[in-house]
Amino acid sequence: MINAVSKLLAVMLAVLLLYVYPTAETADRQDDIARMTTYQTVTRFVDSVRTKGYISPGMYAEFEEQLARTGNVYEITMEHLHKKYVPHYTDPMDQGTFTGTYETVEDAYYSAQILEKLFPVSDTYAADDPLRRYKLTMGDFFTITLKNTNRTPAMIIREWLNVTAPAAAVFTTYGGMVLNEDY
Repeated sequence: MINAVSKLLAVMLAVLLLYVYPTAETADRQDDIARMTTYQTVTRFVDSVRTKGYISPGMYAEFEEQLARTGNVYEITMEHLHKKYVPHYTDPMDQGTFTGTYETVEDAYYSAQILEKLFPVSDTYAADDPLRRYKLTMGDFFTITLKNTNRTPAMIIREWLNVTAPAAAVFTTYGGMVLNEDY
């Protein structure tokens, strides 16, 4: 009886080591490649936006196409922070005198507003029309946060083995200051 149990245990261990472990490692490597690819794609896109000072529908479509090549589905969150200086007056209702001080205010624009400008509901303009560009100003901040929404093979294997799987296999944030206005 003990001999049969040890043989069964040996077979289960052999299956685990010969099939499950290499499959899990391959799936982990696939996630690593997806992470590197998305980081490079996000970096390239954000740097392009920062040096050009705008986002065109073609640029965004190419960005989404490059992300789709990884085989994952992503949630893309864009954020544009525009800094404004608001002067202080002694009595703003009366057009009072300028006090010599300013208040710094940042207006924030998010994915919904940016995509509305790039892809308007009324498609009256061509895709390459300059009116469909989302323009940023030098000194603004532009950031993209990206995370996958699908379950990758590595996540499925981890769940099957009862190992804690991360909430998202691919998570990338990248951004910076707009350096140029090339429009």
